[in-house]
Amino acid sequence: MDQSKIRNFSIVAHIDHGKSTLADRLLQLSGAVSERELKAQLLDDMDLERERGITIKASAVSIDAKIDGDDYLLNLIDTPGHVDFHYEVSRSLAACEGALLVVDSTQGVQAQTVANAYAAVGGDLYIIPVVNKIDLPGAQPEDTAIEIEHVLGISMDEVQFVSAKSGVGIAELFKAIVKCLPPPAGDPAAPLQALVFDSEYDDYRGVICYVRVVNGTIRKGQKILLMGRERHYVITELGKFRPKMTAVDTLAAGEVGYMVASIKRLQDVTVGDTVTDAVSPASEPLAGYDPPLQMVFCDFYPASGEGYDELRSALERLSLNDASFTFQPEHSDALGFGFRCGFLGLLHMDIVQERLERECGVDVVQTAPSVTYEVLMHGGDVVRVDAASDLPTLGDVEEIREAIVDLQVIIPVDCVGLIMKLAEQRRGVYKKTEYLSETRVMLSYDIPFGEILYDFYDILKSATRGYGTMDYHVDRFEPSDLVKLDILVNGVPVDALSVICHRSASYRRGRRIIERLRQEIPRHQFEIPLQAAIGAKIIARETIKALRKNVTAKCYGGDVTRKRKLLEKQKEGKKRMKTVGRVDVPQKAFMVILEPGDG
Repeated sequence: MDQSKIRNFSIVAHIDHGKSTLADRLLQLSGAVSERELKAQLLDDMDLERERGITIKASAVSIDAKIDGDDYLLNLIDTPGHVDFHYEVSRSLAACEGALLVVDSTQGVQAQTVANAYAAVGGDLYIIPVVNKIDLPGAQPEDTAIEIEHVLGISMDEVQFVSAKSGVGIAELFKAIVKCLPPPAGDPAAPLQALVFDSEYDDYRGVICYVRVVNGTIRKGQKILLMGRERHYVITELGKFRPKMTAVDTLAAGEVGYMVASIKRLQDVTVGDTVTDAVSPASEPLAGYDPPLQMVFCDFYPASGEGYDELRSALERLSLNDASFTFQPEHSDALGFGFRCGFLGLLHMDIVQERLERECGVDVVQTAPSVTYEVLMHGGDVVRVDAASDLPTLGDVEEIREAIVDLQVIIPVDCVGLIMKLAEQRRGVYKKTEYLSETRVMLSYDIPFGEILYDFYDILKSATRGYGTMDYHVDRFEPSDLVKLDILVNGVPVDALSVICHRSASYRRGRRIIERLRQEIPRHQFEIPLQAAIGAKIIARETIKALRKNVTAKCYGGDVTRKRKLLEKQKEGKKRMKTVGRVDVPQKAFMVILEPGDG
């Protein structure tokens, strides 16, 4: 197809602002799917995506549309809205020339709206602002357009007003897409350069690579070279998403599609790699992407204690279609053999655990999540630590650095005091305040990632009556007065319960953990001491009393020495049992270090 008739764009927005519904309507009104095939969230093909009503994986689709009498090829990518999957959004934007920035007319500009707009501007993309849900009773489309102009600097005249659910304004949006978005640049006759922007694994065909052809033409049967891996393959299948996979013979510069080349393992393909011709390769690869950086870590152990091999095969199967999480073998004295897993965020972790249990039938014991720290050793080496148990001996440590995130929260004006107090409690450093309208304000903070990981968002939602939103990205690592807080159960340190925290909060944190542990660990036949310690110093202690059988129940009357003899015998037995007894720590107890909010 003539390149001037091709448009490549992504749909980006805050959570629940209508991205997937807009994609459905574009597919329907262009005739890409029939009325019989149409269903809600058509591009969301995972059960979890449909149940939760969120997009987890970006989905690409090619649409043939007739607009003002001309035939156009529209390649759109529907992206996730949650902050955990911002990496998916950045990858999708790199494969496009434009973006539809969707804003809910009942909610206005939100935190992720701002983040996605900045990402699109940073990628030199043309943005078409789309105000959605204009048919709802509480819609304020004009006010939302003014807010877009004030916050994002995009003229009100460029705003498209639509209702993705009813189809109002979609025809005008089609015209704006072909009029405003630039066609792809690139030379079909130049040496082949195609960007791999996503990949998935198929049991029968191997790895399926999603590609955007930047220069040249790619053909079925062509011998190709993956420039990053320096591996040669022959293309066995080439196609486009319409929205089902439809085979084609060629993909020219500016087009988006998929290729199958008998690639056996997902590890053999790097997202962001460049595909070129093996005989006459391009002189240099495309810019590509930075690899995804896992920032949240936790351990998965088989619940039965004997399902290690099943858990490993399940994790390998999941990693075939999700290269953004990592896992490596781990061992705990309390829980046995398992795996240390890295995730992009808490939602990502939650989804992987649910997929393990649902799709793979594996029950897991999950430890509480932790974040990454940098440790500067006395020799000058810097090591990354993602669990308290991996922290080197403090005598060898020069300083410990924690991840600092650039946080933006958008809240009602009357909640500013509450949220400022919350951010101060979490060691946040105030940066600036920006008024979006008369009723809403955006606060910016530098704040430690570990302080907002667990419950900050929940407290924010509660304090703002559900109207607050937040966005963050890791900015840097800074030294801080951090300590390793050990939890001892019956005198034995339990690695899975250890945490790294700020010294000023260590006593309160340790006291709270062992108080909650005392409620979660069942009583045994012997007394169990619970202790919180920093190094050799015990800072808090609780005791779980022993279950006690009334051994003197049948002793009535007679000499009191009989009762004393039985009690002494029981005491000796419990003392002996305490030295050899094993404390069973239930799964729920490992989540007690998710400290409840102080807000």
